[in-house]
Amino acid sequence: MKTIKLQNLYFDPFIDKDEIAAIVKYLAWQVKSDLSKNEIPLFVGILNGCFLFAADFIRAYEGDCEVSFVKLASYSGTKSTDEVKYLLGINEDLTGRTVIILEDIIDTGATLQEIYTIFRNKNVKELKVVTLFFKPEVFKKELPINYIGKSIEDKFIVGYGLDYNGLGRNYPSIYQLTTKPKMKNIVLFGPPGAGKGTQADLLKEKYQLVHISTGDVFRFNIKNETELGKLAKKYIDAGDLVPDEVTIDMLKAEVEKNNDTNGIIFDGFPRTASQATALDEFLSEKGLQVDAMIALEVHEDLLVERIFGRGKTSGRSDDTDEEKIRNRFNEYNTKTAILKDFYEAQNKYFGINGVGSIDEITTRISNVFETL
Repeated sequence: MKTIKLQNLYFDPFIDKDEIAAIVKYLAWQVKSDLSKNEIPLFVGILNGCFLFAADFIRAYEGDCEVSFVKLASYSGTKSTDEVKYLLGINEDLTGRTVIILEDIIDTGATLQEIYTIFRNKNVKELKVVTLFFKPEVFKKELPINYIGKSIEDKFIVGYGLDYNGLGRNYPSIYQLTTKPKMKNIVLFGPPGAGKGTQADLLKEKYQLVHISTGDVFRFNIKNETELGKLAKKYIDAGDLVPDEVTIDMLKAEVEKNNDTNGIIFDGFPRTASQATALDEFLSEKGLQVDAMIALEVHEDLLVERIFGRGKTSGRSDDTDEEKIRNRFNEYNTKTAILKDFYEAQNKYFGINGVGSIDEITTRISNVFETL
């Protein structure tokens, strides 16, 4: 389970679907145990929120029963109001029947008050109330609740039928309102053949991050002939290095596109101390920062052997030339050494053992990421 966003609000995982299933099953067992042997109850679900709860409860109920629904509405955004709208009633003759209300959540009790009012003159034999969730801190009414699945604190929740402005009902688990998560931005480094690309893809998926690769950004801008792309191509065609300010402006544009994300993986940037400084200054203006430089550490001889093996099928001539491979390592080590000093001075450098299975390496990186 991951943090979810609905419109402008964020929600953390709170109660998973397995716990919900266990609660529902136990509530159904309790109700069945308390009824007479041959009694056929009428279960009345309170829409819209309880439709998932009602469906699972009825499936878990081991006995004959009838089902109906009443539609009430009391929420506006994330707040429960004392004004309950009665939108849809029931037409069944309830005389002498045992009626059991199925509610997804009871908080202030305003909706529960309306339920008791609705059934006051229905001549029912007995009226009982089952609620999946209950907020005792804010319950204001002196009204009976016969069965409570789980008492929770007074925080807004969504999922399993519960919504925020109509959204979130379809999630199988429950999520609780939280503050906007802090963006976690990392610079990911790894020598040739260390599997940095694979790890970037896995981290992106696992933590819902944005992966910004300098190479991809350059190719996109040049292909789409943006102003920055044209400028970069001018330097490249002349055989010159693209100035830092052009590269940084491209990266700034990518960051601006992804203001509302859990974090960014910077891949291939920064490469120099001046670029790292420029990145820090830009992110600082936005109230952000680079939280860590994570570098995969693998012995060079092992990687050379790995790249040689890859060269047999990659079709790349530089994967079969040891001198070229060693030159790539020299370039990487020189750049990494500079940035290692830069981020170590900020206590943000993390060297990760890059030898092992893909899952093992992902776990090592995750252990660092989750402490940031």
